Amino acid sequence: MNTELLTYSIFIHPKDLKALKQNVWRKRPVNAKLTTQNQSFKVDVLYRGEHIRNMQKKSYQLIFQKSFYGAKEIHLNAEYKDLSLIRNKLSLDFFQDIGVLSPGSSYVLLYLNGTFQGIYLQLESLDEHLLKKRGLPSGSIHYAVNDDANFSLLTPELTVKEALDSGYSRKFGTTQDDDRLKELIYSINLASEREFPEIIEGILDVEKYLKWLVGVICTQNFDGFIQNYALYKNYETELFEISPWDYDGTWGKDLNGGDTAFDYISIDGYNTLTARLLQFEKYRKCYKEQMEEVLSTKFTPTYLEPVVQDLFTLLEPHRDKDPFIHASKLDFEEEAHQIITFIQDRNHFLTHQLKDF
Repeated sequence: MNTELLTYSIFIHPKDLKALKQNVWRKRPVNAKLTTQNQSFKVDVLYRGEHIRNMQKKSYQLIFQKSFYGAKEIHLNAEYKDLSLIRNKLSLDFFQDIGVLSPGSSYVLLYLNGTFQGIYLQLESLDEHLLKKRGLPSGSIHYAVNDDANFSLLTPELTVKEALDSGYSRKFGTTQDDDRLKELIYSINLASEREFPEIIEGILDVEKYLKWLVGVICTQNFDGFIQNYALYKNYETELFEISPWDYDGTWGKDLNGGDTAFDYISIDGYNTLTARLLQFEKYRKCYKEQMEEVLSTKFTPTYLEPVVQDLFTLLEPHRDKDPFIHASKLDFEEEAHQIITFIQDRNHFLTHQLKDF
């Protein structure tokens, strides 16, 4: 197995780098240059993420002035709270494998102003350029940027939202697409039981949403139901589709790297949209059939253990050089064991719950 990783060298003027470090929440990017494979690119740089901004190892958002291998924007994730470094990639690849639109990812070695920063996970930005690269129809894209994106009229604190599209940020599209998103939230909450199936099927690709739900339930991303996703409105079908984002707190860990029990989230999941859909027999049947197929084919130790081991093998030669990783080979072997054990235990748990679903 080839364990070579691409090297990215970013240079930021020391004055600009100092300004970036002094205000980790800065919204105005600084100018920089990225060099890789003997090519240089002008790029704007910002920190990204929420809790990660105050950590030693930062994550970065890179916006290119010209095309970067077909992309205009990429994200370099530190994966600082996930000792394994693989949970995010394992999740996004798993979603892609079960048929859910998901950003591509790959590992790189990052230098900043000549100083090695360690192993990073490069993520595609879910935007109009990704759609073009995948040969998908153009469409609007909204990111769920906080937990107000819970498909409800109320915040998680049970206060009335300021707007129907609270919790979302439009990445691409028009104000008309914002109105369509508001229509989705309105219909989820206020359509009558008799009208709901016809209305929701005219706004949402329900089958794809249920497939995404299978992925969230299997990987057990607690935040994934109310944020950590993007909505893509396909301009050809005029239906919303859903895509995962930021899945490091998965496979038996939370976003802070703490352990979560394999039965922490039930097969029903949660959020208002999921609850409404699963009230209807035809949607429950569709979800059950999709879950049964994934539990018997893709979400099994037999299928996923080689994937996990390949990722650990890929990163093994580079871990000791990462200045922010302080762990032994035995620690990483234990991480791999925990992930495989989680898959086995959660598969058994969900299979048992399906019997009474």
